[in-house]
Amino acid sequence: MTAATTKTPDRSIWGAVTTMYRLTTGHRASVVVATVLTLAGSALGLAQPLVARNIVDAGGHGRTFWPLLALLATLFVTEAATGAVGRFVLERMGEGVVRGLRHGLIGRLLRLEMNQYHRHRTGDLISRVTTDTTLLRDVVSQALVDLVTGALAAAGAVVLMAWIDPLLLLLVALTVATAALVVASLLRGIRAASAHMQGSVGALAAELERALGALPMVRVHRAEDREATRIGKRVDAAYDAGVRTAKLASVMSPAVELAVQGSFLLVLVIGGLRVNGHANSLGDLVAFLLYASYLVLPLSSVFRAVGLMQRGMGAYQRIAQALALPAEPEEVVEHAERTGPGGCVVRAAPRRAERTGKGEAPALALHDVRFGYVPDRPVLNGVSFTVPHHGQVALVGRSGAGKSTIFALVARFHEPDSGTLLFDGRPAAELSRGACRARIAVVDQNTHVVHGSLRDNITYAAPGAGDAEVRRVVELARLDGVVRRLPGGLSGVLGERGNTLSAGERQRVALARALLARPALLLLDEPTSHLDAINETALTTLMKEAAQECALLVIAHRLSTVRHADRIIVLEEGRTVASGSHEELLTTSPSYRALAAGQMLRPAQGTSGTDAARAAHERPRTP
Repeated sequence: MTAATTKTPDRSIWGAVTTMYRLTTGHRASVVVATVLTLAGSALGLAQPLVARNIVDAGGHGRTFWPLLALLATLFVTEAATGAVGRFVLERMGEGVVRGLRHGLIGRLLRLEMNQYHRHRTGDLISRVTTDTTLLRDVVSQALVDLVTGALAAAGAVVLMAWIDPLLLLLVALTVATAALVVASLLRGIRAASAHMQGSVGALAAELERALGALPMVRVHRAEDREATRIGKRVDAAYDAGVRTAKLASVMSPAVELAVQGSFLLVLVIGGLRVNGHANSLGDLVAFLLYASYLVLPLSSVFRAVGLMQRGMGAYQRIAQALALPAEPEEVVEHAERTGPGGCVVRAAPRRAERTGKGEAPALALHDVRFGYVPDRPVLNGVSFTVPHHGQVALVGRSGAGKSTIFALVARFHEPDSGTLLFDGRPAAELSRGACRARIAVVDQNTHVVHGSLRDNITYAAPGAGDAEVRRVVELARLDGVVRRLPGGLSGVLGERGNTLSAGERQRVALARALLARPALLLLDEPTSHLDAINETALTTLMKEAAQECALLVIAHRLSTVRHADRIIVLEEGRTVASGSHEELLTTSPSYRALAAGQMLRPAQGTSGTDAARAAHERPRTP
């Protein structure tokens, strides 16, 4: 969709028509074909009352009318066939429009700025891709063409009725005008009620997604009834909005039907009197009555199309709002792919900064970086440190010190309010987000495992990875046991959110995925938090090996993880307050010693937090 289609929709009927017409961009040929076929069917239908009139007049005068009956049957069958083909073309066009909308929405939702996911509920965003677009499909595939062809068919019927008997037509026009006034008074309410109903359905989807996403917690705390009550309120709200929409629509439909039926009765009574008075022939009355009855279908389709458009505009407003949400710019990723060991398609090493007299630029550098998620509430207050191309740097600090925020800035999920973030000596602002992300891989504390096979999850960052490369990272991440246990091995399905794996196994899957990408900078958020002592020792060894090939930036609380880092950065209230090795910081940094004493840094096997603190205090102080 173009930017023009994402502006606030015009609330008038004409605005609704033009908006729906814009949605058919790329499908105009189908619209034309369907319109022509529908109009052809309408023309065939309009011809039938004239043939019927001739049949009645011929029978009344004793003339042969069998050829006219054959013509009437042919017109009827041809009209049905033409209408069927036209309807198919319309339905196919509607599906095509919805496909385009869904592609656009999905592409947009996957690229929204990260802060937008905190402002909008996931279930509601999903409902805009599913429920709202489905309603628009009905509008585009029915209402748009029905409005045009119904109006033209009604106009044709009116012209022929005026030709047969203008007085009877005036009676019909008065009753139809009354119905039109009733319908016009209901349209605004239908749009508002429809928009409210679509919003209620989106809120329902969001609440259900919330409960199902935390189902183990719900079950353990016996909160099924509470969640059912919470979600039930959304169900009731959607019901109320749907009932209001149905109430308005139910008033509109009988108004149209009563108007048409009333006009039909008036025509029957007054027309019969005119036939008795010899003002018209019986054939004229039959033809007029057939046109009056024929007028029901196009007029009903016009009024129904207008009502459906009002409902569709409520859905379109929600879609337009989603398409207008700020998204990350679509930039060309500044890296190439290469074939690694085992045929694995991996990222080429990013271009490093040129060497200077002071040596090679670090893989990552932060200079006086400041950032806050909301104005006047900073999370980072001038953070500065560097990460060399090889080795391990650990970030430590109390909860809320800004460690995870640093990771979010490095991944370019957010931009610093001030200060500089550099990759290989190049300011991040001069690189595309794709180029920055091509340099990194992340093992998050909240490990992400998607529904699919174990191999799908491991190769997510490198879909073309060969068997040898996959086996290598499986062994490195100590996933051999998982492969043996799963039915189907690497092809075994992990289930929704990897619910067939333990927390530690999910973390190791994420680690294997990161290693397969061969990043220049590996970000590890609490890599050992879900591991037992044996696997923690193995991971520590693996991290040492990985540090020889790339840079490691680790968020850690365990002393066993931190003590092996080449350098430790201590954060406090969004500032870097100390830097050095484990041994140095125990001697020189009160903040680091406090973390150890308070067990914020959980000690290694066999060493308590008290022992660590005592060792720190007993160590000779340097001047």
